[in-house]
Amino acid sequence: MSRIQVHKVHVEFGDCDPAGIVWFPNFFRWVDAASRHFFRACGVPPWFETARTHGIIGTPLVDTRASFQRTASYDDDIEVHTSITGWGNKSFEQTHRIMRDEVLLAEIVEKRVFASRHPDDPKRISAVAPPPEFRALCE
Repeated sequence: MSRIQVHKVHVEFGDCDPAGIVWFPNFFRWVDAASRHFFRACGVPPWFETARTHGIIGTPLVDTRASFQRTASYDDDIEVHTSITGWGNKSFEQTHRIMRDEVLLAEIVEKRVFASRHPDDPKRISAVAPPPEFRALCE
């Protein structure tokens, strides 16, 4: 079982549609931020540093699925509970449970890869195995 990190979000008026309900792409924006906060909280250096030391430029998203249970509105304080729920050779599954108090608002599951610049074309990226020390920090 992976560790769980909590990323706190205060919902602003501009995060909502005219009905006062959080516009769904904002959940994905908060989850993306929570993903990076997860690694930083685990002790993984910032991507600009890992690019220099390991050639890893980040963890791009390759697949996602979401289940929305309840709505959120402006002035809500929500939390994104993030964990790694599976490891592959070059990918990992990250689960984000978005909560308001004890109420589950949404669950978003992502498949991400560790990425480096492609050796033959720096405009492309390639999936690479996560460094063992990064994985150890996250477990």
